[in-house]
Amino acid sequence: MANDTLAADPRTATRLPAQEIALTCALEDMLADFLGAEVADLEVTDPALGRFARTARDCVLAGGKRLRPTFAYWGWRGVADPDVTTREVLPALAALELLHTFALIHDDVMDRSATRRGRPTAHEVLAADHAAAGHRGDPARFGTSGAVLLGDLCLVWADRLLAGAEVPPDTLLSARRCYDQMRIEAVAGQYLDVLGEADARGWSVERALRVARLKTASDTVARPMLLGAALAQGLADGIDRAYTAYGTAVGEAFQLCDDLLGVYGDPVVTGKPAGDDLRTGKPTALLLLARERATDWQRAELDRCDADVARLAEIVADTGAVKSIESMVDERVDAAVAALLGAPIDATARDALTTLAVSATHRPS
Repeated sequence: MANDTLAADPRTATRLPAQEIALTCALEDMLADFLGAEVADLEVTDPALGRFARTARDCVLAGGKRLRPTFAYWGWRGVADPDVTTREVLPALAALELLHTFALIHDDVMDRSATRRGRPTAHEVLAADHAAAGHRGDPARFGTSGAVLLGDLCLVWADRLLAGAEVPPDTLLSARRCYDQMRIEAVAGQYLDVLGEADARGWSVERALRVARLKTASDTVARPMLLGAALAQGLADGIDRAYTAYGTAVGEAFQLCDDLLGVYGDPVVTGKPAGDDLRTGKPTALLLLARERATDWQRAELDRCDADVARLAEIVADTGAVKSIESMVDERVDAAVAALLGAPIDATARDALTTLAVSATHRPS
């Protein structure tokens, strides 16, 4: 059933390219150095700001797949001069992780999530600090307010790090246009995501996929790749079309996989409780498909506020929605791979992106 989809895909059972290992190490070092300096500067101003900034730093360095800088790297490497090293563009790639952390912190506030990657979310950490210090007022409200500011801080840090890319000014301006469009689309997608929870009855599978294209495909795959190409001054028409088609397909598949993980994933592996989407009735493509195909009795069960989450997950699978989502993921992976076949990009980058299309969409977390 769904758990088969969440198992490792045999096509990805290969070692990571050496470039990706080196990239991850370089990213971690750059982020640690950059954040260390930023935390130190704020701590000089006031010790409380040091604690605040360290909380943001810990969110950034808590792990994660580092997918956005990885896709940006291969977007860059696909068109860059083979002799050029990543040193000049690494700050721009690392900035994507700070931007991602901004989005996650705010997302957790909006979703009222208690954990992220198996750890307390930023607003929970700040609320606990408030309570432990015996401060006046409501710890939860303090945590929410502080987390919004933490996310804002990460957004500013992302801008600052992006500006440190050692590329010509016109190249950085081109990359900045792509970066800004990515942020606009991410905010637009997040708003539609919030609206969907308030208007689930008026939602459709197509609208859920539109949210995925804006919130996930753009932010995670397509725009990072285009940012990478822009940093290499390689944003020609053929590259733009290929990267956009690939990124949109992989991004949608990534979100569809997330829909499955939100119901059937192992919380120990995903770091978040399973079943929250079912519990809240969030209009994911998975749940919308299930409702379309459900019998009257099944639909009534899916609409029950007090229904057991495990039972709801069984009903969703019984409607055939899980298999449909699995097929949609595979179709999009195939489309992504096909989009790269005729693209004028480096063969090593094409191979790596082909592998990423599968590993990013057939994952346990």
